[in-house]
Amino acid sequence: MRLATILLALVLAVPARAEEEPKITEETPYVQSPRIVVETMLKMAQVRASDFLIDLGSGDGRILITAAKKYGARGFGVDYDPRLVKLATDNAQKAGVADRVTFLEQDIFKTDLRSASVVAMYLLPNYNLVLKPRLLQLKPGTRVVSHDYGMGDWPADAELTVPAPEKPVGARKESTIYLWIVPARVEGAWKTVIPGARGARSATLRFEQHYQRLEGTLQIGKMILRLERTYLRANYLSFRVQDGPATVRFQGYAGNGRIAGEVARSNGRGVRWRALRAD
Repeated sequence: MRLATILLALVLAVPARAEEEPKITEETPYVQSPRIVVETMLKMAQVRASDFLIDLGSGDGRILITAAKKYGARGFGVDYDPRLVKLATDNAQKAGVADRVTFLEQDIFKTDLRSASVVAMYLLPNYNLVLKPRLLQLKPGTRVVSHDYGMGDWPADAELTVPAPEKPVGARKESTIYLWIVPARVEGAWKTVIPGARGARSATLRFEQHYQRLEGTLQIGKMILRLERTYLRANYLSFRVQDGPATVRFQGYAGNGRIAGEVARSNGRGVRWRALRAD
């Protein structure tokens, strides 16, 4: 995969704001990702045959080719250097996966990412920040995996440092791989009905969301309960509230303006539950 080198880093010494696209003004040599890094990225992203992987800065194509050959995935890689696009295409032919992968000469910042279930990257931090808003708009559950660089204030869902003796850059021969799971966007108010010992009660859920981290309240009449043990991963969420002596546990899947799942009181049996977006 491609990594912008020190020369380009000096050209881009002033970090770009998230809404600005960095301007590539020099031809950028690429740095090959060691095989252990490639394998670790694909394992952390749990790539499988049903996945469509987009590799931003695909270089010699090794990430995508390995994903296709080992796991049966499909996808395409993007690089601005036509020589690397040709090299990756030739490598795919030699590996026997040219029917599953394609390499394009294209601007990574203008690439349509909507078909991806996995996005792989080895880019400078300010490139990641530019791409972050677009990545967050992808379908919940899309996996994003990055070699060496994070995503600003978006915390990774998983992070792993591996020894990389073959790594051609850096004094420390190791690499850190970051994984993010695109979360559903649930922030705001939701109307729901809460079953209880004294009958069903109308209620309002209010979520405050910071990427995959949730806080919020459940309002039943004039009573406001703080959400506890909140969890959000892709479009699955869960939380609980303390309603007097009873612990009420909620879980469900968000999509298309609704959350559908189950609610259970203390050790009671779960019953169907749903909430509808109110804002």
